[in-house]
Amino acid sequence: MENNRNFFITIALSILILTVWQVFYMNPRIERDREVARIEQERLAKEDAAQTPGGEGTAIPGAPASDVPGAPAANVPGGTVGTGVADRDSALAAGGRVRIDTPSLTGSINLTGARIDDLLLKDYRVTVEKDSPIIDLLNPAALPTGYFAEVGYTGGATPQDFPGPDAVWSVEGQPILTPDNPVTLTYESPAGLVFTRTVSVDRDYMFSFTDAIANPGSEAVTLANYGRITRFSKPNHASIYVLHEGLIGVTGTEGLQEIDYSDIEEDLSITPSKSTDGWLGITDKYWAVALVPQAGQSFQPRYTYLTDQRTRYQTDYLADAITVAPGATQTVETKLFAGAKEVALITGYEEREQIRRFDLLIDWGWFYFITKPMFWLIDHLFNLLGNFGLAILATTVIVKAIFFPLANKSYKSMANMKKVQPKLLEIREKYADDKMKQQQAMMELYKTEKINPIAGCWPILIQIPVFFALYKVLYVTIEMRHAPFFGWIQDLAAPDPTSVFNLFGLLPYDVPSFLMIGVWPLIMGVTMFLQMRMNPTPPDPTQAMIFNWMPVVFTFMLATFPAGLVIYWAWNNSLSILQQGIIMKRQGAKIELWDNLVGLFKRKPKQPAE
Repeated sequence: MENNRNFFITIALSILILTVWQVFYMNPRIERDREVARIEQERLAKEDAAQTPGGEGTAIPGAPASDVPGAPAANVPGGTVGTGVADRDSALAAGGRVRIDTPSLTGSINLTGARIDDLLLKDYRVTVEKDSPIIDLLNPAALPTGYFAEVGYTGGATPQDFPGPDAVWSVEGQPILTPDNPVTLTYESPAGLVFTRTVSVDRDYMFSFTDAIANPGSEAVTLANYGRITRFSKPNHASIYVLHEGLIGVTGTEGLQEIDYSDIEEDLSITPSKSTDGWLGITDKYWAVALVPQAGQSFQPRYTYLTDQRTRYQTDYLADAITVAPGATQTVETKLFAGAKEVALITGYEEREQIRRFDLLIDWGWFYFITKPMFWLIDHLFNLLGNFGLAILATTVIVKAIFFPLANKSYKSMANMKKVQPKLLEIREKYADDKMKQQQAMMELYKTEKINPIAGCWPILIQIPVFFALYKVLYVTIEMRHAPFFGWIQDLAAPDPTSVFNLFGLLPYDVPSFLMIGVWPLIMGVTMFLQMRMNPTPPDPTQAMIFNWMPVVFTFMLATFPAGLVIYWAWNNSLSILQQGIIMKRQGAKIELWDNLVGLFKRKPKQPAE
């Protein structure tokens, strides 16, 4: 029994630590990071307003690293550094553009640098409200939230020799990019090369750049292709341990590289081994921007944090130099993904475009072998039922069916525990002054009756892997974002928005985040309490106390978790109560739920004084 008591105490302490960590660390951190992000954006806006507009094209003396891979630091163009535009419309009006219009995207390509720095996602909004603004993924560099992708060339004596950040491209034909209408951009360099770029886009989020490099001169010319994704600000929400946000890539022998913003701020630059395939970019919780260099061509990936004038995060690559012979034409192809990390879409790109491990753009975590099948099941049930909440309920039933043999055995053991409860009490009374003999007698009784004293914990313990897999699915997959259930739950990936401490919105005041105990967390707590009341009351006082307080602790802990997870747990508890009641009745064990509930409120008889 001593081992059992330690086991239960360990569970209780683990839950307590998780709760304290969530309430007193993660929640304040989220609020603090939001405030820091707001202050930082205000500071950047003030700095931008104080700078002189038109700073593009200036050099950055003493820059610690080059914006453009392979270019000398002193000659780095300043197009990504100098700002002075306070709003998006002014930034977009500053130069020539090619409009982007697809079923999924809207925005434009900046003809300076042929840079994609204006991209909005038509299918996704900032909040669940229907009139909420759509998500702006990429923004001009002139804004504090600048974020863009660019493909260019370097290798000449001066940055102007080949089309880099400051090169102004010309557009041929109708200046609008659609899935049915690729656009053609041209640039003639001082070195005599003629660049003809065909930009195409599919109906989702994949861009393709096909560059034909013609050399009409009499001498061979050597140059190198580069690509970069540059971002000036971090996400406004706090990062969390179950999710990677930041720089990411799959290249070379290292495979997956996940570099948090804090890590690159410390290291400044990380250079993996060279590669001939793969991808690299920057990922958010639901969105990502990733470059896919031409397969078969060797390139050097790099992840950097640049601190000159404006701090910024950058993922880039520099391909090996190529030589264009006189009168010859070379072709270079580059792909760019910029959009929502939809599971089916990402998987499809990996297969169709032959992009190595592109599925890792979605952070399935270490337990991907559970998480991915869990998502697959929920997604298929959603296609059948039309509601992710109903799909979660159906998934719970299926999981219960899979674990039925183990749960059935556990509930049978608990039913037998109820039968021997009187004998256990006799042993406790008989050996009240000798704990060692008391435990030996109890263990002998368990052995004789073929009872596992901790079998009652299995129904909860077997939920843990499923619980974390479902948590991961709800937290990282965009399919769950803003997915409604019924009633007040309009986003299964967000916590229950109600709270008992303001009477679920009837009282006109807000409550602190750690007191947001909504309807579904209360339902979950009640069902967990009822399930535990069906079990035999532990003879040990410490264990009994843990069992009494565990539902309360879980209620507060899960109140900050996604509503879909709480609904799953409440529904699972309800099914467990039904299953346990049927099994106990078949075993001839009395279902003492009501007696246990009444016993909680009965006054305990006083022990006679010795």
